[in-house]
Amino acid sequence: MDVKELGFELAHIGINQTDTAEGKATAELLCSLFGFACRETEGSYFVGKDEFEVMKSPFLGELGHIAIRTTNTEKAMAYLKEKGIEFDMSTANKGPGGEIRVIYFAKDIAGFRIHLTQKG
Repeated sequence: MDVKELGFELAHIGINQTDTAEGKATAELLCSLFGFACRETEGSYFVGKDEFEVMKSPFLGELGHIAIRTTNTEKAMAYLKEKGIEFDMSTANKGPGGEIRVIYFAKDIAGFRIHLTQKG
């Protein structure tokens, strides 16, 4: 499979924080530095056009997570498995047809847990 067919692109960078107050302070700092908007969700603050996800509590990954969009999550998983990547199936989020739409790697890379997310 040609990697270009998978359309990999950066979706966002997730930053782990210890609690809601620290998460809010980090999100507000990023917004004030770069003029980004902030959107609060139950577990995090999305900054900008969702380039950053600042967590309200520690989440997967020592430092945080990196979300990678792909045109086809299941084909991307097969491609990455050939490269030695294992997936944490307990993190799989499936669409209405049962297809995997979001899934995390089983191990961190450089302190970050990577997850794939389906485009569209």
